[in-house]
Amino acid sequence: MLKARSRYGRWAARAGVATGALWLGAAVLLTAQPAYAATGGCAGSLVRTLPFSTGEVRVYKSRDRACAVTVARKPGQRRAMSVSIQPRGAYPVRDAGQFTRYAGPVTVHSVNRCVYVKGSVGTGSVDSGWILC
Repeated sequence: MLKARSRYGRWAARAGVATGALWLGAAVLLTAQPAYAATGGCAGSLVRTLPFSTGEVRVYKSRDRACAVTVARKPGQRRAMSVSIQPRGAYPVRDAGQFTRYAGPVTVHSVNRCVYVKGSVGTGSVDSGWILC
């Protein structure tokens, strides 16, 4: 009889550890997504926000890259959105289409280069001129 309880106790302990690991994994997944959504998928630090009537363009900079994302002021409705970023002396990288929340991210190498950023949501738009020089 003692052996049966011992086996049951070990099984229950293993099941408890497995359940705890599953809950911990679920907690990590659920807390990691808002951080990603807050930056729109860009790495680095937020260095500029370019507001306009229907949204804003957020520009991020890491050590060797610049990244931009256009975010709608009122998400939910599918509409035309675009974002582009161009390092000086190179071609622009662009994302455009029918989106509900944001367009992008678009990333370019920008070591010691200025970048030109454009974004639009519906009829509103903005461009930055040469920045991050």
